Amino acid sequence: MLKMKSPRRSLLALALMAALPLAAMAQGKEPVKVGLVSSKSGTFAQQGEEVIRAIQFAIDEANAKGGVDGRKVEVQIADDEGTPDAGRRVAEKLARDGYNLLIGAIPSSISLALAPNLERWDAAYFVVASKSDKITGDTCKPRAFRTNHSDAMDIAMIGEWAKGFKEKTYASLGADYVWGRDSAESFAKAVKAQGKEVKLQLYAPIGTKDFSPYIAQLKEANVDAIWVAEVGRDAIAFVKQAQEFGLIPKTKLIGHALIQNFMVDATGKSLDGTPGTTGYTPDIDNPRNKAFVAAWKAKFKRLPTDNEGQAYNGTQVMFEGVKKAKSVKPADVSKALSGAMIDSIYGQVTMRAADNQLVLPNYVGRAKTVDGVLRPVVEQTFAPALTPAASPLCKM
Repeated sequence: MLKMKSPRRSLLALALMAALPLAAMAQGKEPVKVGLVSSKSGTFAQQGEEVIRAIQFAIDEANAKGGVDGRKVEVQIADDEGTPDAGRRVAEKLARDGYNLLIGAIPSSISLALAPNLERWDAAYFVVASKSDKITGDTCKPRAFRTNHSDAMDIAMIGEWAKGFKEKTYASLGADYVWGRDSAESFAKAVKAQGKEVKLQLYAPIGTKDFSPYIAQLKEANVDAIWVAEVGRDAIAFVKQAQEFGLIPKTKLIGHALIQNFMVDATGKSLDGTPGTTGYTPDIDNPRNKAFVAAWKAKFKRLPTDNEGQAYNGTQVMFEGVKKAKSVKPADVSKALSGAMIDSIYGQVTMRAADNQLVLPNYVGRAKTVDGVLRPVVEQTFAPALTPAASPLCKM
């Protein structure tokens, strides 16, 4: 005798059959392949460690929630050694191997080396730390996106901030490469516009270990404050030697990225009370950032650093591009992000179509002790509206 299936079982079977193609499609979606290019060695190794940690955290978080647009995120990591030649070489290999959503380099020199090759490599690149205006200026590319603050954004903020400076005379010490020179020149322009004097501008080669000749000149200049745009281990060496030779605390330091967490941590109390720009702090007050900070603390038992916050933000922007494009192809992701509104850890922000610069609020902070930890604490917030217009040199 023929057995009849119950209506309920038949409906369940039909539902399962209907769901199978969708499940198969989701499993068959092309993965998001991230090429993480950052410094495991060289001058920027400590910053690179933070950036790598944050990007890996964002990837693990996404995969734990089912991926990005239903796609698993895969990553390959390569050491750029802190140099443009090595950065370009390893980035090309990652892109050729299919890991063509690139992210993570620290210095502007590496970002500037990668950007011109993106079309040839069929890649897109997300800048999370490099500040040079050239990246979104005369070397801008449709597939290169900056998710951190540019020099121009910092200097526009500094121009406002400098109106309250009480010091009359200044010197500067910058790292002798694109970012350091851009920073020092821009600072000089900003304070001179306020009628202040810049008596001395010095540049130290990347990898300088002995800053005593520079410190001697800075002491001899007898200025009220010194603008410092040094990086990585060089910045740490300078601050330690500046204290050892009595330059500080007698002479005030003002920093462009000088009060980054890893520098503050590495120099004892030397930077206590030092003001400077800060790209991110866990104090930013919005639901997305609070969720990020809580998740980070749950895993690492500490607050995220500035480098970690910025790198996490850049990864989230990349993921938003994949979601909006419903594709992992660099050309599709790039097109989807151009002009896009994004809910970020900085709040609602826009990826400006004219130059692929994420338009963010900006911050001035000071190294202060909070809950027993010396870290950058925001003292002033500057609205995204302060961001300068896109450079006319950028031709997308």
